[in-house]
Amino acid sequence: MSQQVILYDIPSKPPTKGWSFNPWKVRMVLNLKGVDYKTQWVEYPDLVPTLKSLGLPPNDPNDPGYSTDYSSPAIRYADGTYAMDSWHIIQELEKQYPTPSLHLDDPIVTKLRNITIVKPLVPHLIPKVPKVLLNKVSADYFYLTREEKFGKPLEQVEREATEEQWEEMKPVSKDIGDLLREKGGPFFLGDTISYADVIFVTCLKFMEVLDADIFQRFLALDPTFPKLYEACKEWLARED
Repeated sequence: MSQQVILYDIPSKPPTKGWSFNPWKVRMVLNLKGVDYKTQWVEYPDLVPTLKSLGLPPNDPNDPGYSTDYSSPAIRYADGTYAMDSWHIIQELEKQYPTPSLHLDDPIVTKLRNITIVKPLVPHLIPKVPKVLLNKVSADYFYLTREEKFGKPLEQVEREATEEQWEEMKPVSKDIGDLLREKGGPFFLGDTISYADVIFVTCLKFMEVLDADIFQRFLALDPTFPKLYEACKEWLARED
């Protein structure tokens, strides 16, 4: 018997909405494919016990995108089975809901998956997350785990934000813009949306929710970016 799909996502401060780009990849695909779903919000410290209780095994440490054993997004499919990790979830959703196609086998998807889109701007972005977006229980967890990841407090990471990092973004942005221009846009495949668009647009969505000024500055890096974002707005409208 078919059940409603459940997306397990990390909540923002009220009004609660999605913010993290990995869960947003799944949310945008669910919106794009017209899947009936509901969101179950799980604060960071509750991810491990919640996902373990669903019977999910930990993420495979040999996966290229591995970062931690239990992570958001996770999902309950309509058949009642569960999965974790955005890339694995996306591949299964494509099988279950093949229309419209995400063109997962197109080389452009691999290209976008291999571009570290906002890496130069990490000091401008990540330290803002707990202050701007997270409820206290998740913010405390975020500060602790990111200090372990960076080997320094987030306050120090934030002090390392420079204008030079925006300069470092320019060649990356041009490369992405050139890919969008190859087939005339607004999407990477021209008039056809693909998972490549989802990857990039959800990064933009994260920036929009986090900091409007950074978002606008990033959009201004290439004229193709606001056109793509506008073309995808209908699939970003549902945030919860």
